[in-house]
Amino acid sequence: MPTFTYEALNAAGKQQRGTIEASTSEEAIQRIRNQQLFPTTVKPAKASKKDTSAGGGDGQASAKKRKKKKGGGFSIGGVSKKQLTLFTRQLSTLQDAGLPLLRSLQILEGQQKPGLLKNVVGGVVEEVEGGSSLSDAMAKYPKAFDVLYTKMVHAGEIGGVLDIILQRLAEFMEKAQRLKRKINGAMVYPIAVILIAMVILTAIMWFIIPKFEEIFADFGVNLPGLTVWLIDTSRWVAGQQAGQKVPGAVFVALSPFAAFIFWKVIRKTKPGKAVTDVILLWTPVFGNLIRKTTIAKFTRTLGTLIGAGVPILDAVTITAETSGNFVFERALTKVHDSIREGETFAEPLRASKTCDGIVINMIDVGEETGELDAMLMKIADNYDEEVDVAVGALVSLLQPLMVIVLGGIIGTIIIAMFLPLVEMINSLNGG
Repeated sequence: MPTFTYEALNAAGKQQRGTIEASTSEEAIQRIRNQQLFPTTVKPAKASKKDTSAGGGDGQASAKKRKKKKGGGFSIGGVSKKQLTLFTRQLSTLQDAGLPLLRSLQILEGQQKPGLLKNVVGGVVEEVEGGSSLSDAMAKYPKAFDVLYTKMVHAGEIGGVLDIILQRLAEFMEKAQRLKRKINGAMVYPIAVILIAMVILTAIMWFIIPKFEEIFADFGVNLPGLTVWLIDTSRWVAGQQAGQKVPGAVFVALSPFAAFIFWKVIRKTKPGKAVTDVILLWTPVFGNLIRKTTIAKFTRTLGTLIGAGVPILDAVTITAETSGNFVFERALTKVHDSIREGETFAEPLRASKTCDGIVINMIDVGEETGELDAMLMKIADNYDEEVDVAVGALVSLLQPLMVIVLGGIIGTIIIAMFLPLVEMINSLNGG
């Protein structure tokens, strides 16, 4: 009967190695699981010897290739959430099908397109081949796998339910991506309208207003203050003011990029993030959407972590770090301190006034019944629906608001240009 070498995790999460006799690899996996072990690598004993022989087998060659790929690329930023979500879903499917972990990772590495994720998966394969657990291997690549991801994987390894945890993680990431797409999709229309309006207004200032200025100069009309201000603005946009070296249109064109960079720089600092988060939460209309989005995110994150078996204190800490909002991070830190001292989850959250009363009451009920994870997931689902409604209401409000603002700007330009024309007509009629 063939002999298989294996690496497996015991109930305490420690790595174990050994050999077992079985007719097929599937039978070997089942026998290992019957010993209360979770197999991470199972392969024929001969193949194992061949891999470690002096001549260098296929496994050694593929490891060398991975090292070359790992060191040969240059990447900026991290792995995109879309790529990571797909990878997680595929790894979950392969684990659910009963494939050994190492084999699953090798398959996923082979099908990745060249890029950061392929290099990262290759590195994880090397670490797992060297005897590391999957969570430890992933923790070495924080640009791809954040603390939430690695903690959940670690909980799955300890509980022997890695396939189920990966499935929950994939579902969590997919729902987070859907929520993000909804909000981004709602913002496309107003941003496009604002940019087009800026282009049209700049063109009016550059080409149309100077023509009216020439007409007024020919007739020697006395210009009202509003018209003078508009003509001065037109000269600034076209770069025709005395001593002006750069047309104002350049500053108008660069202003969106400058505002974006300034916002990013401010958000990188801890005080800047704290101040902007507080301001955003109190902004009319937008603040309500941000609050609902953050509640949906933190309740889903916390519910998923607790459901995965992560200890409550670790789960709250991870949720606070990944909440994305300083106000909620501070509130969850107080929750952590409260739980550590043996008090309730709900009370410090109620005192922070970050969540609606219904959220606090549902969390309170979840604590009392021992179903906190299920209650948090219900809150998240409910707030996902509320975010949909809030996004729809925001779009409905922005459309007439933009019409009013743009109408007011165009109306001001028309009035400023026609006031001198009226005076010209009156002076001609009087003459």
